[in-house]
Amino acid sequence: MTISSTPKVVVCIAPGTEEMEAITAIDILRRAEFDVTVASVASDGALIMEGSRGIKIGADIALVEIADEEFDCVVLPGGVGGAECFRDSPLLVEFVNQHRYDGKLIAAICAAPIVVLHYHNMFPEAFMTAHPAFIEQLAEEKRRHKRFYFDKIHNLLTSQGPGTAQEFAFEIINQLASKEKAAAVAEPMVVWPNMHYDVLPRK
Repeated sequence: MTISSTPKVVVCIAPGTEEMEAITAIDILRRAEFDVTVASVASDGALIMEGSRGIKIGADIALVEIADEEFDCVVLPGGVGGAECFRDSPLLVEFVNQHRYDGKLIAAICAAPIVVLHYHNMFPEAFMTAHPAFIEQLAEEKRRHKRFYFDKIHNLLTSQGPGTAQEFAFEIINQLASKEKAAAVAEPMVVWPNMHYDVLPRK
């Protein structure tokens, strides 16, 4: 997979998207100086919408307007309502599939791995994790009970939920840039010490 010199990432949001998962990814990836676009998958094209906890979140642009663009990573936050909106959007499904065919990184968290990716049988051979309330919908041999899991063969990153959103975002940086870049972003954020295990050992 060829990655842009400045990685291009699209974070999709919809009514009912889990706010922490979306905002954490957007914030941390922008701290890494990635080119981050927030795309609305709302059926009415709205750019401002309520997340799963009633907090207003905003998109930069509607997905339909950038559907032909190529990104290095497509991020799908969870939240049941948001994930169901993704699932029911032919445009979103085609957008994710096209990037999957092109070998780009697909990153999904919480309900999204099951409600979107598994529902549409996008990664039938991949190993993944998801929110504990959803993971049993996967065949047992495909489940990974980890805070996040990267399936290298399928270039698929999945994670469990709001509490794992930081690790999820740092792993996107790791995959699109380097562990050193992830460490450089993590240090001034004063993240939990145990989160450095997947970045760089402490000196």
